[in-house]
Amino acid sequence: MLPLHSPAGPPPGEPHDDVPRPRTTVRPALPGDLPAVAAILEPYVTGTAVTFDEDPPSLDAWASRFADLSARGLPFLVAEEEGAVVGYAYATPWRPKAAYRYTVEDTVYLAPEAQGRGVGTRLLSALLDACSLAGVRQVVAVVAEDPAAAGSLPLHRRFGFEVVGVLRDVGVKHGRSVSTMLLQRSLA
Repeated sequence: MLPLHSPAGPPPGEPHDDVPRPRTTVRPALPGDLPAVAAILEPYVTGTAVTFDEDPPSLDAWASRFADLSARGLPFLVAEEEGAVVGYAYATPWRPKAAYRYTVEDTVYLAPEAQGRGVGTRLLSALLDACSLAGVRQVVAVVAEDPAAAGSLPLHRRFGFEVVGVLRDVGVKHGRSVSTMLLQRSLA
């Protein structure tokens, strides 16, 4: 069962301060969450190389992804604060060949106002728990070499992901070559 509410206080590795923070709830995504999910991803697509998508996915594309992951029994989660979706995470098959069936790639995105407050930590923690329950053995993270991805590497390292490789200049976005770092964590 997925944790439906985050623990009180900032998670380990997050700053402790006296600024009140909204309560973050991590829960399975619903079809009605997809417009908010699309809105969170859009500025990453149009303004960064964090994702290699060159056009923001349509709501139909999001609905297809949601249905596919649901049919596969893979998690698609959202973080919600005060009734608003402020982040999401999901796991997709790493590669299409059957031998890879126990390996997934994780995806975590946050709205700008949710960054630096432990929301990503809560999402990734819940995603790893859900992946484990789904029978996943290995989780791979692909982190693009882009300033907007600066928080992704430390986030994954806090959860025991190890750098296993770098793919140099494998993407071209916004007129520049972009490398990716591969990280991996075993759930076995």
